[in-house]
Amino acid sequence: MSSPKLSIAFITYNHEPYLKKALDGILRQKVDFEYEIVVGEDCSTDHTRDILMDYDEHYPGMFRLLFREKNLGRPTLNVYQTSMECRGEYIAYLEGDDYWTDENKLQKQVDFLDASPEYE
Repeated sequence: MSSPKLSIAFITYNHEPYLKKALDGILRQKVDFEYEIVVGEDCSTDHTRDILMDYDEHYPGMFRLLFREKNLGRPTLNVYQTSMECRGEYIAYLEGDDYWTDENKLQKQVDFLDASPEYE
């Protein structure tokens, strides 16, 4: 598989009440490039994993789910480990208790970065 233009590093831990809004915000993005969603799930104790598995089933090939076997203890470690799994030229970060409102957010950011090599 070729590398996607963008990786979305999606970090989550016990974000069940917010998760669907965050995931739907990603899936609503209008882009003209390939992207991957790399999910670092840090051993949640709520239904976060169930929701992620449901989305993965309904959107085959969109997600790479990284389910930690035990909680890493530090959110920065989950961010780091998830980032290291990203294959895109660029990385966009989103946490499970946040969401994107602009359906063109990723396209605008990638267009800017492509046109501005001094920011790479």
